[in-house]
Amino acid sequence: GAHIGEAKEHALASEQYQGLQYINGYDDPAIVAGAGSIGLEILEQVPDVDVVVVPVGGAGLIAGVALAVKTLRPEVQVIGVETDTCASYTAALKAGSPAAATVTPTLADGLAVPTVGPHAFEVAKHFVDRCVQVSESKVALAILRLLEHEKAVIEGGGAVGVAALLPGGPLDVPELKGKKIVTPLCGGNIDITVLGRVIERGLAADRRLVRFAVTVSDRPGGLAAMIGTISGVGASVWDITHERAWMQTSVDQVVNTVVCEVTGPEHEKELKAALEDKGYPLLWDLGDKIPGFDEAPKAIKFNGYRA
Repeated sequence: GAHIGEAKEHALASEQYQGLQYINGYDDPAIVAGAGSIGLEILEQVPDVDVVVVPVGGAGLIAGVALAVKTLRPEVQVIGVETDTCASYTAALKAGSPAAATVTPTLADGLAVPTVGPHAFEVAKHFVDRCVQVSESKVALAILRLLEHEKAVIEGGGAVGVAALLPGGPLDVPELKGKKIVTPLCGGNIDITVLGRVIERGLAADRRLVRFAVTVSDRPGGLAAMIGTISGVGASVWDITHERAWMQTSVDQVVNTVVCEVTGPEHEKELKAALEDKGYPLLWDLGDKIPGFDEAPKAIKFNGYRA
């Protein structure tokens, strides 16, 4: 199925599974209680913890952790994190009981549970202080940060706690500065091909991959001159695409959609300034847009080709 909700429906309806006991991975009382052992370990290993940040999908994990932590240390904050692509716990809070939420494809597929478990929600709503949501770009960046700094391969669902704490995340707030915060990195089940795509998305979110459209002369030397400007500031061309057919300007000009690797936002600004100083028309930070009729940079007149 598209998510764990559809998988559950199939398991319950399929004849081949009739007569077997279905064990709900996020709402079975024994599993919820087992998740509480994580809370006990956190208190044992980090006795002065101030905040525990827990990923939320079906709410079983946070229910067990929150119950354990709040029972022994009621002053410790327990904060849930879910993706904005499947905010089923937030939907349940608004409705007062488990309610179906819209599910769209997400890097945190382990959290893509359309409806939280009723047992888990009944526990969690009494002990969880609040719940926040993170974007896909923050999840990708969190996976990248964990790979780079912790040398740990963590799936999207296990990385949302870090995603919420990153600069610009929902938990990057003054009241949590200086606090001792723990978040479990719960899961490394990520396909290697997906990991490659996630790394690229993380680099883009980190402004280490930038994309722009630039109009250059289509005469010999035009492309070389533009690439020379890029290399002159230490940036590297990751990908480049030429567009001639849909140009509405001179036939001796071409739009190049360029992806460059830079070291970060300051290097990006340096690259942009260098191209602007050379007089290149630019469309910067295209996002999902591809230059076409209306999006191509305004062309300029060339006296010969750029040297």
